[in-house]
Amino acid sequence: MNHIYDVIIIGGGPAGYTAALYASRAGLDTLIIEKLSVGGQMTLTGDIENYPGFPEAIDGFTLGMNMQAAAERFGTVTEYGEVTSLDLLSFPKEIKVDNTSYYSKAVILAMGASPRLLGIEGETEFTGRSIHYCAHCDGRFYKDKTVAVIGGGNSAVSDALYLSRIAKKVILIHRRDTLRATKIYHEPLMNANNIEFMWNSQLIKLVTESKVKGAIIKNILTNEEAPIDCDAIFVSIGRRPETNTVKGIINLDENGYIIADESTKTSVEGVFAAGDIRTKALRQIVTAASDGAIAAHFAEEYISRL
Repeated sequence: MNHIYDVIIIGGGPAGYTAALYASRAGLDTLIIEKLSVGGQMTLTGDIENYPGFPEAIDGFTLGMNMQAAAERFGTVTEYGEVTSLDLLSFPKEIKVDNTSYYSKAVILAMGASPRLLGIEGETEFTGRSIHYCAHCDGRFYKDKTVAVIGGGNSAVSDALYLSRIAKKVILIHRRDTLRATKIYHEPLMNANNIEFMWNSQLIKLVTESKVKGAIIKNILTNEEAPIDCDAIFVSIGRRPETNTVKGIINLDENGYIIADESTKTSVEGVFAAGDIRTKALRQIVTAASDGAIAAHFAEEYISRL
């Protein structure tokens, strides 16, 4: 007979491993399935300074490994592989990884969300060292320096305002001539005396040495190109939730995020969504960890009623 876990967690980031820690400590037979490496998106961050308990900061890779070790200390099992299909409506629930099936009573979805990339040469090479996707994570490294922000929505404008309190100068680069951000952001943005706007513009090339030193910006109306000097580039053109495998099974919002409130319960009984993958106001490591603890609690409650 196939082994049936109490809970399977898909995703080995902070939400996944916090859920695993709480579930395992509660005596639940717990499996994590991670497709790449432990830590999720936080491994892209060199020094994490906004996670409680580390006054001297900690790098994302080490924090991820610590989270894994804590969960496995209480019996969590980790398997590596990419989920190819799920049957979340049956009992037990079935998760397929290539040709192997895993079964569980409850499932916690913690696959996260990935930042949308610019798609230019050198972007991946310099990610985490002068190209960043989280201003609140990495902005502090650029105190009194010049940074560029790419985007024009709420996230980009919020990032630009946050960075304007740290950096000497912020260059906001947007493909249109008006912001897509809601009007509540407009007044404080225009009142910030160290934010410069580049409208109808697109970053087309990085200028690099050992790190980013600037960029080439193209005006999409005139096709003119011009260089800018900057110490870092913050990309804020949206995120992509990793929800392809649950489309048509779990209710998603218009942006593809799983609809789940603070209980982390989804539209399918016994299935919970934790971390960046669900609808929420703030996506940070600490809020992902919080979701993981809550998801484990409600998964335990669900299993106790079976």
